[in-house]
Amino acid sequence: MDYRSNVTYITFGGHVEVHKYGYLYFVIMFTVFILVISSNVTIVGIIMIHKNLHEPMYIFIAALLINSILFSTVIYPKLLIDFLSEKQIISYPACLCQWFLYYWLAASDFLVLSIMSYDRYVSICNPLQYTTIMQKTTVNIFLFSAWILPGCLFLILLLLSAKKDICTFHLKGILCNSTVQTLHCVRSTILNIYGLFLLVIFLFLPVLFILFTYSRILVVSYRCRGVRRRAAQTCLPHLLVLINFSCLTAYDVLLSRLEPDSSKISLLVMALQVVIYHPLFNPIIYGLKMRRIYEHLKNLFCKMV
Repeated sequence: MDYRSNVTYITFGGHVEVHKYGYLYFVIMFTVFILVISSNVTIVGIIMIHKNLHEPMYIFIAALLINSILFSTVIYPKLLIDFLSEKQIISYPACLCQWFLYYWLAASDFLVLSIMSYDRYVSICNPLQYTTIMQKTTVNIFLFSAWILPGCLFLILLLLSAKKDICTFHLKGILCNSTVQTLHCVRSTILNIYGLFLLVIFLFLPVLFILFTYSRILVVSYRCRGVRRRAAQTCLPHLLVLINFSCLTAYDVLLSRLEPDSSKISLLVMALQVVIYHPLFNPIIYGLKMRRIYEHLKNLFCKMV
């Protein structure tokens, strides 16, 4: 704690030989950051510019990629600063803010993925009612809920955590995620119960809903050969993104429960996978696997060359 300014600082202990390889870490992560931002912005821009992509499915893809952009801007600048700093520290209020935004956007991603699975379910299983169900107002309500609902519920968790006294000023990771609760002097039963409630609401229920909708799509596709190819083209990218994001979320949940004597290198690798794979994986999958987006990407690169 800095008693002159009355600001509490938290030290990150998850960096591995940052004083020796700091510049190398910086170059690698800065390159990844540029790739993440440019790839996501490119796909979002293509969806916004071309009118034939102004459909619910592509709008939801754009929303997911916007979340990736926001997530990256929350995480990467601080990481880059730490790689070039003598001390890897962050003020406690800023740490709580990063923690809040980290999980707000993660929960929003799961809700958007759920909405996308519902969109595919209606499109494939009830095609005649698709335009009636997925109207512009409905799409806006879905997107508004996917961003506002997790923000409000995680804000409550943030306020509850901010009132807790902290006795530890050292995090074993490289960013402020679920390990923030290890700073508290006493583990709160209310926080644990509310955290479990949020885990069920924003992880287990969306995943179960997605699995249910895609199982129904699979049944319809099996019965009707005409929709098999269509289902494979539009649903496979969503399933790949869901599997990737679910695995990374499981990594993050386990990260705060690993023993303190776990290898710093293994913790660093797991943390970097969480912040790299998902925001970089999404635009690659949707850019290559979604036919319309791929065609516009190919035209764009042909004009540039």
